[in-house]
Amino acid sequence: MKVALGVCGGIAAYKAAEIVRLLQERDLRVQVIMTDSAQEFVRPLTFAALSGEKVITGMFTAEAGAEPNIDSAIEHIAVAQSIDALLVAPATADVLAKFAQGIANDFLTTLYLATTAPVILAPAMNVNMWEHPATQQNLEVLRKRGVKIVEPGSGYLACGMTGPGRLAEGEAIVAAALEAMGISQDLAGETVLITAGPTREKIDPVRYLTNRSSGRMGYALAEAASRRGARVLLVSGPTSLKPPASAEFTSVQSAVEMKDAVLHLLPEASIVIKAAAVADYTLANPPDQKMKRTGTLALDLTPTADILAEIQRCKQDQIVIGFASETENVLGNARKKLAGNHKVGGRAARARLRGWISGETQAGFFPLLEVSPPDSPSCLFRCSPV
Repeated sequence: MKVALGVCGGIAAYKAAEIVRLLQERDLRVQVIMTDSAQEFVRPLTFAALSGEKVITGMFTAEAGAEPNIDSAIEHIAVAQSIDALLVAPATADVLAKFAQGIANDFLTTLYLATTAPVILAPAMNVNMWEHPATQQNLEVLRKRGVKIVEPGSGYLACGMTGPGRLAEGEAIVAAALEAMGISQDLAGETVLITAGPTREKIDPVRYLTNRSSGRMGYALAEAASRRGARVLLVSGPTSLKPPASAEFTSVQSAVEMKDAVLHLLPEASIVIKAAAVADYTLANPPDQKMKRTGTLALDLTPTADILAEIQRCKQDQIVIGFASETENVLGNARKKLAGNHKVGGRAARARLRGWISGETQAGFFPLLEVSPPDSPSCLFRCSPV
């Protein structure tokens, strides 16, 4: 998910750097749009370094050394269509007035008119400017249009006066943005241990056994859990994916490495989601040298450890969720696995489970009693009530 962060000219502009960091901790991409006045307080390079994204500083700004072209001319439309929220912090009295009156004379004000994403404004200004009837009228107009206003704090202001007008705390601003985007913080206080990707079981120095897994499901679950306030422990086999920025990442190769990592982290977790495609078999004694092609080859394979069963034996009151990949009798085989040793936790765990489960179907969480392979990213698994 992506947030456009508008930064306006004011002494509080420097605080926007902290807001970038807080948004990134929720695994949100951030693209910063700076007004001309904002650049007098903070240089664009600061936000480019923090966000890893291009900082937009003007309506027709092209890449350095390049002539303005059609891409830069309609960039406000492209950004408007790509974002999930527009957050302006700090929002000055000038920008509030322009938004309220529909004036579009720079990139930020044009973006406001062009986007259909939720809009969140965090005003910051002198107390007299904040209390002026014109400002209050503009705020009322914006509220009626559905714009979310994060009320400024009260206290000593940079101008030397005391009263309302100081930028709200970064955590409050980010919480308001998440709420506007429909992202609850119902996993705050939970530690979610997630496994993802395949494992590789060595055949010889150049060959291995593995499963067809991209890791995308586990990584999407990690991102969703992080956005919802959880501490995320991600244990992943080899993939081409970039781990979520906020996840505590452990890279493994084989099934035994994944088992050791999971059991080591298990005491820290309150929720365990096993989305990895762990190999079922490994070579008992892989040779140190590459095996030559000499005709028919027989491999002595032994079963790998059942990590979910190990978790079930070691767990306390954690919620444990497992996936079953089947090619036939999908629900029947999944129920057998569930009845065998992969159960949701005890009474306390079930109570917590009811407390944070939502109806999301994309990278969401469900009481997992019936499972099936995903047909698409929007259908992760089947479920029934706890």
